[in-house]
Amino acid sequence: DVQLQASGGGLVEPGGTLRLSCAASGFDFADYTMSWFRQAPGKGPEWVSSIGKSGGAGIYAESVKGRFTISRDNTNKELYLQMNNLNPEDTAVYYCGATTVVWGRVKEENHYIHWGPGTLVTVSS
Repeated sequence: DVQLQASGGGLVEPGGTLRLSCAASGFDFADYTMSWFRQAPGKGPEWVSSIGKSGGAGIYAESVKGRFTISRDNTNKELYLQMNNLNPEDTAVYYCGATTVVWGRVKEENHYIHWGPGTLVTVSS
């Protein structure tokens, strides 16, 4: 039973901080590149960040670069997204996905094998 359970969303004021988690089960987590996507109200899905199978430095959408940090724990099978200096444009449902696609195509949502339901982040005064 494959699951990717996102958590950690909530209401935060502009300039605030949230840390999202995605708990994986039912597949070999360490064999997959992992990514965060988001979907804002009335908008289509947007790629946010990706991290390779062994962790280390991630890659980021220009809109979040310098503010968000992606990481993973292969022992506990968890993916994380540290979000600092949030602004209202970050308001969206955030969800994670797993892929085996070549690194250069990780931004393409159609290559993802496993998905999970998202967690809502609302940035507002």
